[in-house]
Amino acid sequence: MKSALAPGIRLITSFSRDSWYRSFILFLTFLFYTAYHLSRKPISIVKSELHRNCSTVIRPADLNVTNNATWCDWAPFDQDNYQTLFGVLDNCFLVAYAIGMFFSGIFGERLPLRYYLSVGMLSSGLFTALFGLGFYWNIHSLGYYAFIQVMNGLVQTTGWPAVVACVGNWFGKGKRGFIMGVWNSHTSVGNILGSLIAGVFVSSAWGMSFIVPGIIIACTGILCFFFLVEKPEDVNCTPPQHHSEQESGEEEPLLQNSPHVDRTINGAISVEPQEVAEEHSEAISFCGALSIPGVMEFSLCLLFAKLVSYTFLYWLPLYISNVAHFEAKEAGDMSTLFDVGGIVGGIMAGLVSDYTGGRATTCCVMLLAAAPMLFLYNYIGQRSLGTTIGMLLVCGGLVNGPYALITTAVSADLGTHESLRGNSRALSTVTAIIDGTGSIGAALGPLLAGLISPTGWNNVFYMLISADVLACVFLSRLVYKEAQGWCGRAPRVRGFKEI
Repeated sequence: MKSALAPGIRLITSFSRDSWYRSFILFLTFLFYTAYHLSRKPISIVKSELHRNCSTVIRPADLNVTNNATWCDWAPFDQDNYQTLFGVLDNCFLVAYAIGMFFSGIFGERLPLRYYLSVGMLSSGLFTALFGLGFYWNIHSLGYYAFIQVMNGLVQTTGWPAVVACVGNWFGKGKRGFIMGVWNSHTSVGNILGSLIAGVFVSSAWGMSFIVPGIIIACTGILCFFFLVEKPEDVNCTPPQHHSEQESGEEEPLLQNSPHVDRTINGAISVEPQEVAEEHSEAISFCGALSIPGVMEFSLCLLFAKLVSYTFLYWLPLYISNVAHFEAKEAGDMSTLFDVGGIVGGIMAGLVSDYTGGRATTCCVMLLAAAPMLFLYNYIGQRSLGTTIGMLLVCGGLVNGPYALITTAVSADLGTHESLRGNSRALSTVTAIIDGTGSIGAALGPLLAGLISPTGWNNVFYMLISADVLACVFLSRLVYKEAQGWCGRAPRVRGFKEI
């Protein structure tokens, strides 16, 4: 009598070869960008250690100091302008990141993604560790730390366009919002892990708060070199279907003079991979990517959405420490709740936008809801531990949900827009334009927070609320178009066909 297959083997064999590869690539790219964000987070945790309230710190008996108020601070952050200096460090990274992002997508289209990501992660690991080595080398020069931040900002731009392009190569439009909403939780997972790892060392030897994340991202770079598969065609898998028959039925064929293959695998009708590569191998120009419908609106919206998100990323632990009077480690641990809320918000945004077909409307509603929640968090968020936890979770979901949706599903939709006629190489440039514009806001947010915070934290939150409202304004035209589609005045289309 023939024995039945073991349940585990039946489960394994129930998935096709394509499904296993897609799952593997999704996991691998998730791991890569988790490492990128993990290595960015330590500076926000270490800030409250570089400048402390020394009156509450027990001074060693054998330590001879001349200034009792700043003896425990790390020069040059021991002066009254320490918040401005922290803003300088943040912006050295973020301005370099914003500028580099516009060029990164261009390089990403023309270089093998595996090499590009590997070199980027190894370089990022080096510069992250060098920042931490300043502790052991007893470096007190602002110029040294600023230079490290600039270089790290430039090499970190290798990550986002490359991983989105890779995922876009493997996944079609079906359920893209949900898949990328789950996948984009790498941002929050990286922030959480970065906070926890930095928090372990921050009070004893803050240099290790940078060195350990630097080693981690360098190791993932090695992993990328040995295992990343850029395209399904490279391992004889079926390329995804980026446009449904309904969307492209009234248009000319995406591949003229290319016969379609009748085979269907996993429900996706595909054309021969070799023909796709031959027909559309040229990279898109920067101006060509800007002309894609919806790119400008979502780019400008992301500028203000990312301004809010990155202000929280870099200043939330210090805000909690100053307002709620937590120690550096406790403030860092508490700030991770904002990222936990971001995970849920990103997934919910993807699910809702998949169901409704309204990417712009989903973003706009969440941004509008975020504005009053930020106001409430500033005024009642620190009254009790339970209130703090609840408000951080809600604010994290509403702030990071639209940011996650735009940088993933929206970027992939626009990067595979039918006007590109099957040119999948445009995805990296479109992603770089959208995230690069958003990174300008990411640079402005922490800079403005550093300049405004000495006048009071209330003014910082007014600035964040204003940014949320402006983000909605830039989406208003797209929201109107989507509403017309739902009311039957225009065809309802997912993926911005007639925006």
